[in-house]
Amino acid sequence: MGLIIDCDPGVDDAVALLLTLASPELDLQAITTVAGNVPLPWTSHNARQVCELAGCEYVPVYGGCPRPILHQLTPAHDIHGKTGLGGYELPPPNKPLEPEHGVFALRERLRAAPQPLTLATLGPLTNIATLLILDPDVTPQIERLVIMGGAMGLGNVTPAAEFNFYADPHAAAVVMASGIPITLIGLDATHQVLTTPARLQQIRDLHTPVSAAVAGWLGFYGWQEAARKGLAGPPLHDPCVIAYLLAPDLFVTEACAVTVVTGDPLTLGRTVVDRYGVTGQPPNAQVVTQVDAQGFYHLLIERLMRL
Repeated sequence: MGLIIDCDPGVDDAVALLLTLASPELDLQAITTVAGNVPLPWTSHNARQVCELAGCEYVPVYGGCPRPILHQLTPAHDIHGKTGLGGYELPPPNKPLEPEHGVFALRERLRAAPQPLTLATLGPLTNIATLLILDPDVTPQIERLVIMGGAMGLGNVTPAAEFNFYADPHAAAVVMASGIPITLIGLDATHQVLTTPARLQQIRDLHTPVSAAVAGWLGFYGWQEAARKGLAGPPLHDPCVIAYLLAPDLFVTEACAVTVVTGDPLTLGRTVVDRYGVTGQPPNAQVVTQVDAQGFYHLLIERLMRL
């Protein structure tokens, strides 16, 4: 499967990248980064660190958009730490950042691909929306988008909105209206995939350099938020996108019409998910509603053992 990942590492992005790099059935052709969990210099830095940790220095990393289209950047340092990879420090990357802008790299790689590529998006959708505005004719070269973003229920950065869609709601609106086949994995799904203390210990017990890094990050990431919400551990959001590509049988989806609120400050970035067809709008996304969390963690740990 030809794949490009667009991300904003971030702890859960880093775990998602490692899951990808441990899975040869995913032909990862490039990584593009965007401002989100932390500013762009850190997301680009972190993506290269993770590639080197996995021994995959050959994967090119391109820096993309440094800010949302209209919205103010709202990093999540409290969740991911100052650099984005709090809890375990990696050596500075030797791998250079590619000189080309991420949006132009996306366009060139899509246009040059002999077959349409899958785009996995783990952060704000600024790069993808900018690409679609810059070159709408590239759309047929995108086989599908698998997006971590949105929520049918409550948000996690405001009462209404999930972080990635709130971070750049206008970009999310552009992408959701694009007509590209979309699978949307929101908070209702990812909150089923919790890093409980027992699961964290399973990762720690692998006793490898990769598992030490992942256990350090996950031991730092999101525990205060989980306690505030009464969860057994922090949700592991972004790796759900990669797990879906590897094992879609672990996920249940529903075809829904999804729109993104951009005009109301109180609900900015909210995804309005029409599960029952009351608006009469045709579905534009397969929305994940259920995840086999035990199967997910079995897959994740088995793949981490390979690195």
